[in-house]
Amino acid sequence: MTDMSVSAARSRLADVINDARVHHAPVFLTRRGRRVAAVIDAEDLERLTQAAEDLADIEAACAARAEVAEHGTIPWDEVKADLGLA
Repeated sequence: MTDMSVSAARSRLADVINDARVHHAPVFLTRRGRRVAAVIDAEDLERLTQAAEDLADIEAACAARAEVAEHGTIPWDEVKADLGLA
């Protein structure tokens, strides 16, 4: 992982982008020594986003299974009645 000031990155933007793409490691942009942003390869970001979404889905499924185990299921006729479909 590379840290670079925003002003340095501004003057070398093409190199910063190429670095992130070639090495598949984010380039962190800093301002007054603090990280404020990152340049990351677009495909890497897509993979990270998909992995985060998959993890959220897995956690939701586990929570749903735990709720069913604790409270049981709701009969389909009751669900339809609650939705005004019966």
